[in-house]
Amino acid sequence: MDAFSDPEAVKRYAEGPPRQVPGFADLQRMAGLLLAEWAPDDARILVLGAGGGLEIKVFAEAQPGWRFDGVDPSAEMLDLARLTLGRVTARTELHHGLIDIAPEGPFDGAACILTLHFVEREERLRTLRELHRRLKPGAALVVAHFSFPQGEGDRDLWLSRYAAFAASSGIDPAQARKAGSTIGQRLPILAPEDDEQLLRAAGFGEVSLFYAGLAFRGWVAYA
Repeated sequence: MDAFSDPEAVKRYAEGPPRQVPGFADLQRMAGLLLAEWAPDDARILVLGAGGGLEIKVFAEAQPGWRFDGVDPSAEMLDLARLTLGRVTARTELHHGLIDIAPEGPFDGAACILTLHFVEREERLRTLRELHRRLKPGAALVVAHFSFPQGEGDRDLWLSRYAAFAASSGIDPAQARKAGSTIGQRLPILAPEDDEQLLRAAGFGEVSLFYAGLAFRGWVAYA
């Protein structure tokens, strides 16, 4: 069963990223700060991969005037987002589906955290283009996901580092290694230079790396 539709896995979702992604809380906080550099106090922000509600909650607590549209293909994860957001749901519209279901905007900024590594290269490019189309000129997009060198032996090396970090955070080492192996087999992870090229091909400029945590990278780019 897909982990994002398994009720027990969904219930435990919020426990995962802080133990698997180095500096997860700071990554979210940095993403919000980068969006706030250009977004007004009453901004409308698009969050792709909003299931769980973690990013929206962080952004909303820092910016009481922002409104949000969150998109996610998992209905179960959107239900979790509603529970996570609590009163913030009054400032949030949640949409079940892929990028095509997102409102046209235009938005003052967008975020896509720990999501694009699930998307194949061509669909990832299309998704980025659809995000670009929905943003106001100059608005920021913040993305972060698995991204590491893809040379011979690199994939195993970086995923072993991912597993080692997860184990050091309290996850059972055998489970961490199994998760790393599964990720390596199933996810279409790209090299950082390929991720940057896709952002530019989608129309974004001023692409800048702002986060690197072992197997993860994060960029800010502008429409």
